Amino acid sequence: MSSSQKSCTIWLTGLPSSGKSTLAVLLEKEIAKRNRAVEVLDGDVVRTNLSKGLGFSKEDRNTNIKRIGFVCHLLSRNSTFAISAAISPYREVRQDVREMIGDFVEIYVDCPVEECIRRDVKGLYKKAIAGEIQEFTGISDPYEEPRNPELVVKTGDEEPAESLQKILAKLEELGYLAQNGVTEAVPQVEPVNAG
Repeated sequence: MSSSQKSCTIWLTGLPSSGKSTLAVLLEKEIAKRNRAVEVLDGDVVRTNLSKGLGFSKEDRNTNIKRIGFVCHLLSRNSTFAISAAISPYREVRQDVREMIGDFVEIYVDCPVEECIRRDVKGLYKKAIAGEIQEFTGISDPYEEPRNPELVVKTGDEEPAESLQKILAKLEELGYLAQNGVTEAVPQVEPVNAG
């Protein structure tokens, strides 16, 4: 890795079952293929290991997101791509995290709630609609869409590979990844023979 290459936090935000975790795994593989350090912070995994005991009130959700943001900040400043795949439903705390990290690429994983319900293998939406789960994002708790994300991927219409290519292109455009997946090499200068 050349010293000129910087990393960032890639913040995937969207409704439950919108495709955040799927994209995070695909993105992790692509970044690793380019010989860059990368870590994924998946919302469910973080809740088990870093935020155990937190509930789903707005305050607890914000605490969870701030913890994820802090870990992403540590990773990013140490030349590691951090990929957050957490719902992070509230704009204000996402903005707080953006300000803390600096190199922050917000990607709105936009998927209609009907499609999210169809994809929901855990049956959480059905339970939320039935009133069995309180404070469920998109049903009984709000999701505040990003106003100015760096990128929107429409996972209700696009295949994961198509969304992934859009994300990679945006990271290249912003200068976080080398163009076309080619690792930049230092050009060799041939000595000029004046004789």
